This record gives sequence, C-alpha cells and structure tokens, in this order.
Amino acid sequence: VQLVESGGGLVQPGGSLRLSCAASGFTFSSYAMSWYRQVPGKERELVARITSSGDSTNYADSVKGRFTISRDNAKNTVYLQMNVLKPEDTAVYYCCVVRYLVYWGRGTQVTVSS
Repeated sequence: VQLVESGGGLVQPGGSLRLSCAASGFTFSSYAMSWYRQVPGKERELVARITSSGDSTNYADSVKGRFTISRDNAKNTVYLQMNVLKPEDTAVYYCCVVRYLVYWGRGTQVTVSS
C-alpha cells in the first residue's frame, strides 16, 4: 500500500488549496479513505472521510462548510478541497486507509499565514 499526498503549500487566510492523495497497492475503489491533520504537540485529528463509492462523507466540525472530500476511483485518487482557510488549519495533512492495518502517507504541509 502506498499513499502519496501533494498540493500543500503556503496560502493567505481566506484562500484555497486542493490536496490530492494518489493511492496504489490495493483495490482503491473498495475502501473508505480519510484525511487527517496534525500540528506539533497535538494528536492527529480526523478532518474528513469518504466511503468507498463516494456516496457518503463526514467532516470534523471545525471544517464543515469549508472543506470538501471527494474521490476519483478511476484515478485511484482522493482529494481534499479546502476553502476559506484559517491560520488554525495550519498542519501536516495525511491521507489514510484502513486495510487490515492503518496506512498513512508521508503528509503534506499546509501553512495558512499572511
């Protein structure tokens, strides 16, 4: 199983970013996918989750209405569209799949700052 995140960077408050996670090594369309984030000194927290078919999603209260998780099963990729970014969204964002074990990508840094 390999998960590779991309799309992070530095953005001003109120801006947008789209994160991507390219998956390989398993049948992507059969598994729910999640995005987590972590800041130094804090536990990794769930940001959003999407079912295998993409027909159901859920979000942390802190990002509801601003972030959208989606997936393209033909491309083995899950996305996180992040709008109206706030400084408190600054974190390393990780892609995650649970397939017998929990698998993580290496993460992509998102920094929201003026």
